[in-house]
Amino acid sequence: MSKPRYPLLIEINTRVRLSELSLELGRAATLDDLPDTELDRFASDGFDLIWFLGVWQTGEAARQVSATHPEWLADYRRVLPDFQESDVSGSGFAVRDYRVHADFGGDAALARLRERLRARGLRLVLDFVPNHVAPDHPWVDEHPDFFITGTEEQLAAEPRNYRRLETANGSRILAYGRDPYFPGWPDTLQLQHGNPRLQEALLGELKRIAHQCDGVRCDMAMLILPEIFERTWGIPASTFWPAATAAVRAEIPGFLFLAEVYWDLEWTLQQEGFDYTYDKRLYDRLVEGAARPVREHLFAGLDFQDRLARFLENHDEPRAAATFEPDAHRAAAVITFLSPGLRFFHQGQREGKRVRIPIHLKRGPAEAPDAAIMTFYDTLFACLRDPAYRDGAWQLLETRPAWPENATNDDVIVFSWSGPGALRRLVAVNHAAHRSECHVALPWDDLSGRTWRFEDRLSKSVYERDGTDLATQGLYLDLPAWECHAFEVRAISLHQVSRHEQ
Repeated sequence: MSKPRYPLLIEINTRVRLSELSLELGRAATLDDLPDTELDRFASDGFDLIWFLGVWQTGEAARQVSATHPEWLADYRRVLPDFQESDVSGSGFAVRDYRVHADFGGDAALARLRERLRARGLRLVLDFVPNHVAPDHPWVDEHPDFFITGTEEQLAAEPRNYRRLETANGSRILAYGRDPYFPGWPDTLQLQHGNPRLQEALLGELKRIAHQCDGVRCDMAMLILPEIFERTWGIPASTFWPAATAAVRAEIPGFLFLAEVYWDLEWTLQQEGFDYTYDKRLYDRLVEGAARPVREHLFAGLDFQDRLARFLENHDEPRAAATFEPDAHRAAAVITFLSPGLRFFHQGQREGKRVRIPIHLKRGPAEAPDAAIMTFYDTLFACLRDPAYRDGAWQLLETRPAWPENATNDDVIVFSWSGPGALRRLVAVNHAAHRSECHVALPWDDLSGRTWRFEDRLSKSVYERDGTDLATQGLYLDLPAWECHAFEVRAISLHQVSRHEQ
């Protein structure tokens, strides 16, 4: 099966999903219990990639931190009014061993799941965490030089960045894994990327993981870039990603690398071997609600945009249904997922779930599906199965004022898709809380002399327009607040022309 130019990925929180199944089955569920009907639904929706978050073995040391951290406990109780300590599983990013968690059925269960996915044309994506590991990772005792150490002075001055740990090599002060802009993650220990032996060992782990899946999502991938690592820790480090991505692909051609990355370092990581990088910038601009910054973001070249992972929520971000009002949610989703790049969805998004589940919990609250949001996403997924959106050529279009001194055209975002073959699609979104009007020049040079039918896949409305008018004046759009359309554009012969439906 050929891979689409613009694939779809869904993130599944493995712990949460298996906990739901455990309640249904009345026993502990493993990866073998994921129903075939669920995998069939992923395939029928048009997904290509399934990211099972948090399958690796975690340990009690990290779980204890998760279960006692005061700020995190307050978050758990906000999410789960009936919270109990048994709901705490610990973070899937505090990895003790890159082997599938024993509770999930181990490596053998994952291999069986992968075969079931493959039979449906689905590819498996798993986690790789290059910056840190769990406090009880075997390397703590076996390779003490793989970790960043601290001093008594640093521990006293920065208790949120360092801890004392009893190890096989005696009492040591070790750094928490961290992002330089925030306190450390106290359920992790920071790896020492200035040590070539550490990077060699990490590459060995990555290669082993790569034989169990079809791609990896690399957590906070920019933290181990040499310039970021040295700025954070004051320690020079060698580059890791170019050699690592090349080495894995030498063994497994076509293996996929997805980077969680921020701080405008997306292009950097694309050049270091990543197929896709998070597009947090588009997400932030959509949340802000102004159309011009969104359009300006879409000016970037397709060599960059084609490799962006575009999302409206994930396990780190608030739920889209809680972030956007319903009409704005639909507008943001149409812009996000009908633009080029990897279309990245999150478990519960299509049902309109509103509560973000902390990564330390294995259970979320019971939430009734939002029927209106589900209907919208069903329609959107139908669009995304269209070859035009999966393999076509995308173009951002210019809007012009509908009449002098009407600047609302600036709030309308319009783009086209052409091909494969003769397919034509036009997406138009009023990204504003008021009515907007504009003219837009269409990109096709054979409009004159025919009537053209515009059938909206999102609302089923149909419009017919004279091609000569379209060629000379452009398409006139008059859109209510947050209105969005995904038009199929087709020429019809003169004897088929019917009354315009307005």
